[in-house]
Amino acid sequence: MVRSHASKKQQIRDAEVTQQQILDAAEIEFASSGLKGARLSAIAERAKITTAMIHYYFENKEGLYKAVLQRPLDEVQAMVGQLNLDHLPPEDALKQVIRSAIASEAANPQRQMLWFQEACQNKGLYFKQGNWWELYEHLLKILERGMVEGCFRPLDPILTLTHILGVCIFYFSVQENWKHLTPEIDRLSPEMVSKHTEAAIDFILAAVKKTP
Repeated sequence: MVRSHASKKQQIRDAEVTQQQILDAAEIEFASSGLKGARLSAIAERAKITTAMIHYYFENKEGLYKAVLQRPLDEVQAMVGQLNLDHLPPEDALKQVIRSAIASEAANPQRQMLWFQEACQNKGLYFKQGNWWELYEHLLKILERGMVEGCFRPLDPILTLTHILGVCIFYFSVQENWKHLTPEIDRLSPEMVSKHTEAAIDFILAAVKKTP
């Protein structure tokens, strides 16, 4: 009985590992070619599994694509949920969001191409199926709370959300082009990402804080 229970737990772990291997490989393929151009055979080869395994876990290419788009949302929501933002002063909460956003992008620089492919090929059809608005509301609440408490100047929250994301994320979107302008700089190194993070915090806070 104990052996059977242990065997079942091992099967679950093996299944989880296999699914993560598929998702990792699929994310790279979809980022490169989008939903329309991606090939299940290429994903299977990269994940070192068979295409039958992809169909077993995700049914078809569209199902796998949806799972790939959902994973970043789940990861960021889990990360934001641990920050306890509602109990931090607005300025400190905003700093935490900036640090988390940049850390997430630094760990997954290929995801900007994933969103680019989704926007170009599908016009956001699959993006809108994720509950991204719930995630963005964390930042909107911080901005609104900061204005109410008088530490942030009057802002358009939606526009400011767009500007903050641009400051944090464009750094990674442009990396493949800009690396040719300054090949001596590794913008994805921990040192440069840390420098970008601190500069982004200073820049954004200077833009949103209420002047005396």
